Amino acid sequence: MTAPLIFDGHNDLLLRIHSGAVSAGPDGFLGSGGNQIDMEKARAGGFGGGFFAIYVPNENTSLDETEMDKPAYDLPLPEMVDWPAASRVALSQASILIKLEREGALAICRSTDEIRAAMAEGKLAAVMHMEGAEAIDPDFHMLDVLYAAGLRSLGPVWSRETIFGHGVPFRYPSTGDTGPGLTADGIRLIRKCNDLRVLVDLSHLNEAGFWDVAKHSDAPLVATHSNAHAISPHSRNLTDRQLHAIRDSDGMVGLNFAVAFLREDGQMDENTPIDQMIKQLDYLMEQLGEDRVGLGSDFDGATVPAKISTIAGLPHLRSAMQARGYDAELITKLCHGNWMRVLDKTWGHTSAA
Repeated sequence: MTAPLIFDGHNDLLLRIHSGAVSAGPDGFLGSGGNQIDMEKARAGGFGGGFFAIYVPNENTSLDETEMDKPAYDLPLPEMVDWPAASRVALSQASILIKLEREGALAICRSTDEIRAAMAEGKLAAVMHMEGAEAIDPDFHMLDVLYAAGLRSLGPVWSRETIFGHGVPFRYPSTGDTGPGLTADGIRLIRKCNDLRVLVDLSHLNEAGFWDVAKHSDAPLVATHSNAHAISPHSRNLTDRQLHAIRDSDGMVGLNFAVAFLREDGQMDENTPIDQMIKQLDYLMEQLGEDRVGLGSDFDGATVPAKISTIAGLPHLRSAMQARGYDAELITKLCHGNWMRVLDKTWGHTSAA
C-alpha cells in the first residue's frame, strides 16, 4: 500500500546533509543514496512530505545510544549551545532546505493549501521546523528572519536546556517530570509564536514546560513526534493527563517511530514488530480520538523497526493498519488528514509571508 500519501511530523534530513553524512545531490537525497530519506525511497513509500527539522548538534558530543540497550538508563545531556554557534548552523540548514526547493525536489509550505498543492504536483511538501530554539535570540530577530524564510513550527527545546526552557533527558524508566518549566523568555516565545501562528511543538519539553505552554498558548497543543507513556514509560513519552490536555485543546500527537519510545522495555532494538506501532496508535486514539493522531517518524534521526527501516518501508505500516481493521477513512486521517486539520486550525488556509 503506497496510498494514501503520508505527511509526517518529523525528520532530521537537514542535519544529515549539513553534517556531510548524506549528499544533497543525485548521489544522495536527490537520488537513491540517502539514508532513511531520499527521493527514490519517497516515491516507493508514498511519502508526501512533512516537517523538516533544523537541529543544532553539540560539537564533538553525542548521545551514546548503546546505553539504551540496558534495562535502565539515564544518558547525560550535552551542554547548552550558545547563540552565535547555533545561529550559524540553523541558517546553514535553512539554506539547505531553500536550495532543495530551488532544485525542484520539494516545496517549502506555509499553509495547508500549499501542502495539498505540492503533494498533488508530486513534490515533497516541506514544513520548515526548528527542533530546539538555541538559534533564536531573546529579541526574536532570528525568529522573524526564519519566519520570512518559511519557518512555521518550532520546539522551544530539544532535550538539553535553552534560554527558553528545559527538556527531558533520555531516561528509562522515568516520567517527564524532571525539572523546571519555561523561563520568562520562554513564555514570551510562546506568545510570539501564537502571534505569528507558528506551531509550538511540545515534543522534548519536560512536564513543567508542557503545562506552561498549555497555560499560555492559545493554539492547539501539538507533539509532533511523541508516544504514550502508559505503554512505554520513557521520559520522552506523554502521560494520559498530557494526552487529555492535547485532546481538550483539539491538538494532536504524531507517532514517533523510534523503537525505544515504542517498546515497554525502552530498548533501542530495531527488532521491534510493527504491531508495537499499532498498539501505540490504538492507545493514542483511545485517549485522543481518531481525529488527533498522526505520524511523526523521526526518520534520519532514530532507529526504527527493521521491517520499515526507511521511508520506502512505509507501505508495511499502512498494511498493518489495514490488517488491524482500520478502514480507508481512518488510514487517510492517520497518514495525512489529521495533520491538515490541526495545521488549518493553527495557521489558517492562506499563505502568509
